[in-house]
Amino acid sequence: MNPFLTAGLVAGAGAVAALGARGAVAPQSQLFGPTLRRTRNASTIALTFDDGPNPAVTPRLLDLLERYEISAMFFLIGKYVRACPDLAAKIATRGHTIGNHTETHPNLTWLTPRRIGEELERCREAIFAATGREPRWMRPPFGFRGPQLNAVVRRAGYAGVAMWSLSTQDWKPQPPEPVIRRLRSARGGDVIVLHDGDHRQLGGDRLHTVVALEHWLPRWKDAGFRFVALDTAGEDSKRSLQTLPTR
Repeated sequence: MNPFLTAGLVAGAGAVAALGARGAVAPQSQLFGPTLRRTRNASTIALTFDDGPNPAVTPRLLDLLERYEISAMFFLIGKYVRACPDLAAKIATRGHTIGNHTETHPNLTWLTPRRIGEELERCREAIFAATGREPRWMRPPFGFRGPQLNAVVRRAGYAGVAMWSLSTQDWKPQPPEPVIRRLRSARGGDVIVLHDGDHRQLGGDRLHTVVALEHWLPRWKDAGFRFVALDTAGEDSKRSLQTLPTR
């Protein structure tokens, strides 16, 4: 075979692989279907929390959000909702929106559509049993997506896939100062992903997230930012949040 042709084919295959990998993990990518990752209004911020409910952290976080009259969205793991149904119900009764973060928090990239559907349905069942509410948005664990995800989500009746525009990298124990520094880059229109839980275990240490928000919430309020949640009503969500990236 022509060595130049071989090199071209290898380079082309590498480029396709790199594009697919970026589409699977980059929060701003729309390669595998539209995702929600920015608010429509530059004077607003959306706070989202993954991997709960967590009895070690979520109650303190709920009290903090209530103190500043902030509504947020909690993407819950089904098996932890089953373990802590009263806490899941408390999230809902405090006025927050609940999203589907799958039953067991697997990497969805290579799962079949059937397995993804099972993960979503088991989590949905747990959320509905605990709260009486149907989740309208889902967030893929780790933010990993494959080309099969969007169709499964739509067939299941969800409003769509929710990603983020700012990550705090708070998914492991750490001092609060690094999280505070990362939140310094927050801007109007951001959907911020934080973690009140640990997908590996119930009761994970996420107090650094709470302390970081204790620092920033009053400052954001003083700066004039308003806080929006991803509305459980599909039409309201479409009006208040955009599904395509703006930066």
